[in-house]
Amino acid sequence: MATDWAADVRKYAPDADEAVIGGIVRFCGIALNSRDGALVAFSDQDELARVRDSFLKKKLGLKQANEALDAAISEVGKRLKGVRNRNREIGRASCRERV
Repeated sequence: MATDWAADVRKYAPDADEAVIGGIVRFCGIALNSRDGALVAFSDQDELARVRDSFLKKKLGLKQANEALDAAISEVGKRLKGVRNRNREIGRASCRERV
């Protein structure tokens, strides 16, 4: 599955840094190799909690309250609502940009 993740991310987060995108792709790792694993489901509360806890808090070291991070994730979900293929790295880069 050869994908230009940077081009995908820049459609929704035009100011995303190449190093940040690379870090997100490394963080997502093997999940990006399968079609289902590469997509994020904004309707799955468990998945959103993983984005908040594992990525925003643990990986990025953010200290904001869960409510603030959940609001940022929700905003990204609304922004990407019409996008059929919401790739993980797009969601994470957009969340990072929002907080």
